[in-house]
Amino acid sequence: MNSTHQTIQALFVFAIPVLFAISLHEVAHGYVARYFGDPTAASEGRLSINPLRHIDPFGTVVLPLVLYWLIQLPFGYARPVPVEYDRLRNPKKHMAFVALAGPAANFAMGVAWSIIGIVLAAAGIGERFLFDMVRAGVSVNAVMMVFNLLPIPPLDGSHVLASVLPERVLRLLPTVPPDGGRTLATLFPIGMLAALPKRLLRLVNDVAVIDVLIFAAFILLMRLHVLDSFLFKAMTVAIAAFSRVASPISFFLS
Repeated sequence: MNSTHQTIQALFVFAIPVLFAISLHEVAHGYVARYFGDPTAASEGRLSINPLRHIDPFGTVVLPLVLYWLIQLPFGYARPVPVEYDRLRNPKKHMAFVALAGPAANFAMGVAWSIIGIVLAAAGIGERFLFDMVRAGVSVNAVMMVFNLLPIPPLDGSHVLASVLPERVLRLLPTVPPDGGRTLATLFPIGMLAALPKRLLRLVNDVAVIDVLIFAAFILLMRLHVLDSFLFKAMTVAIAAFSRVASPISFFLS
């Protein structure tokens, strides 16, 4: 089996897990925000489980491909759902719940993929493609949960940290807008933007600078073997937790 065939097969295996992992992560933010008083995501039609509603050209398509090529672990992010924290009933307290909803959704999906694996095994289904997809679903959701809990803006962990820090400390820290900051388009001369093809221009206009920098730093740390040990240990703990929660299903199937 040549490398091109392996890459194509891996893309098919990871496609569904990645799309749903990043899309339902964002939907969870929107649902919890609406529960606590901010209907912005709902009013803009973003509370949909349809992955097409949440695709970000860079974070959902380009980044997973790059990460698979560099570290053999494709994950990324969807187009963030709009959340106006000032509209929450208790912004400082409720922002933590909104932020944690995304990683919680990844935890639930990791458990769901683990249950699917148990059901497939109990049914005697030995299709390798399906088990590869189950493993992909488990690993992608584990790494998304762990990565998003890092207390680095604009990741979810930074909002959780902000909800518990005193205001006097928060004023000393750099802030990042919820949408990830200004886009790449703002860094290009207007004449250069006008020369770009329309499709490429839309991509450049959608990519947030901070998001690119965060993931570039992440890739660099992984390549330098600074972050990979921590990340894989944290993933192992997350995957073990998925399995522990899903394991009672095996008793009902035995």
